[in-house]
Amino acid sequence: MSMWKKPFFSFLFVLVLVLAGCAGESPDGDGASEDGTTISFIHWRGEDKAVFDDLIAQFEDEFPEINVEMNIYPSEQYQATGQRMLTDGSTGDVFTSFPGAQFEAIAGAGFFEDLTGEEFVSNFDEGLISVGEKDGKQLALPYQLVFNMPVYNKGMFDELGLEVPKSWTEFQEMGDTLLENGITPIAFPGADIGPNQFMNSMMMNNAPDEDVFVKLQSGEESLTNEWWVKTLEDFQLLEEKGYIQPDSLGTSQDSAMAMVANEEAAMLATGSYHMASLLDLNPDLQLDLLAPITVEESEAQYEGINTATFMLAINSNSEKKEQAKEFVAFLSRPEVASQYANETGQHLTVNGVEYESDVLQNTAYWIDERTTRFQPRFLITNAQIEAAVLSSIENVLGGGDPMEAAEEAQQLVEENRK
Repeated sequence: MSMWKKPFFSFLFVLVLVLAGCAGESPDGDGASEDGTTISFIHWRGEDKAVFDDLIAQFEDEFPEINVEMNIYPSEQYQATGQRMLTDGSTGDVFTSFPGAQFEAIAGAGFFEDLTGEEFVSNFDEGLISVGEKDGKQLALPYQLVFNMPVYNKGMFDELGLEVPKSWTEFQEMGDTLLENGITPIAFPGADIGPNQFMNSMMMNNAPDEDVFVKLQSGEESLTNEWWVKTLEDFQLLEEKGYIQPDSLGTSQDSAMAMVANEEAAMLATGSYHMASLLDLNPDLQLDLLAPITVEESEAQYEGINTATFMLAINSNSEKKEQAKEFVAFLSRPEVASQYANETGQHLTVNGVEYESDVLQNTAYWIDERTTRFQPRFLITNAQIEAAVLSSIENVLGGGDPMEAAEEAQQLVEENRK
């Protein structure tokens, strides 16, 4: 059931379409015929606009009878309203979906075209696209393989003689050393990203059961149990010891990134998708990934977090499905995917991608050589329950008591679960 009441939503939907004209820009498409079929492509990756403009131009050169109109939305807006934009089939012939709550909602509404059996599906790594499956059907194709855990300044660590901590004790020792050298250990963008990414690695070993949030939604688990209360206590420790910057909840993404780029902070509490942007700000940085291990080394089961996301899909209500499939097939070609990967700094799920940049080559070992866990947050399929979980972290970072924050959040979980 939609969280929006109809009168308010009507206004919001019109507003979204107006914003689309501002936020999204169509590429020039010099090779596209003016009287060709135009398909709509919508997504939330504003930082990818330049490379998509180029790829769309290439596509239109090869398929002059198909024009691609791209519109880009802020990610939070896209999560809130993306499903509604698909309703009549006029927008989002090709669209993207987040895994988790948005995927489940769109699947429940029947807006995913079944891609099972399409030839281009074989261009993807079968083991990385299962998150786009439901009821035995391939409804969406995750394009990006993201590591949702802190990016850290490897060069700084080397200069200070620091090694990647393998336990919660070692993590705190590392934090103390950084503080002694006048460096904030973690830049936390609480104002716009919040704990959405950082929560995953903070709780991955506190609750190693990968079904823990499924059980939370069914009533078998509770946020007042040890696994979540300890996670909140760990966040409290980060705040009280100064391992994250003051006023973390008021710090924007850009400000947090600037802290790392200027080497005022050692880590950025987001994920691999920000590595290219950090290098744009400071090309001399040496970057890698580091997830906090919140238990002792002998108890740790996971070293990091992965997410197959930016899920390419075709609108079941579209009247231009064949043209939309041509575009998705084009994006899944190894040479096209390689260009996208290298120009955006993203690892991908497409087979045969060649990574050229140092940062992608140097972090590719996380794909096969490290024990990573699929992002737990995306396994919360109820948006209201997800909001309750995240708000408990913000409550603690704002000075709240961990148990009280857990109790308040659990009450919201039970209300929404019913």
